[in-house]
Amino acid sequence: MTDTTEQAAPAASPETAAGDELATLRAQLADAEARAAAAKDAQLRAAADIENTRRRLERDASNNLKYAAEKLLGQLLAVADSLELGLKAAEGADGAIKAMADGMELTYRQLMSVLEKNGVRQIDPAGQPFNPDFHQAMTMVPSADVPANHVLSVMQKGYSLHERLLRPAMVVVARAPDA
Repeated sequence: MTDTTEQAAPAASPETAAGDELATLRAQLADAEARAAAAKDAQLRAAADIENTRRRLERDASNNLKYAAEKLLGQLLAVADSLELGLKAAEGADGAIKAMADGMELTYRQLMSVLEKNGVRQIDPAGQPFNPDFHQAMTMVPSADVPANHVLSVMQKGYSLHERLLRPAMVVVARAPDA
């Protein structure tokens, strides 16, 4: 049997062991702090996302409620137009036609009241500057009385529901007279 001397690894000093353990603990602490910061960031982002979703849903619900009757109200505009044309045709009438015109006038006012209560506003741009967002130009006519690019006459009134356009006003726009 041969006697071999094994060389043992030098024993770590207590200060070195404590330093290694301290370094490990510091690394674990830094890792835990990084994970905590990431979790807090994710939580804040999730909370902000939930708040944005809540606001969007509230806005959508409000708009849906506000504009729910848009189609029906838009269809009633044809009825208002017909009543208005009938009233214009009956101007200057007498007797039975005058009585019928008075009834049509009351019906027209009642319809306009219902439309207004539901957020419909009439756009009657006579004499105002032409605005393509609210007016549809049907033709341009030379005029010395009305400034250029102003509404000379209204063929059909426009309507808006709250701030949304239901139907543009059909207008005749003035242009500078021919020289």
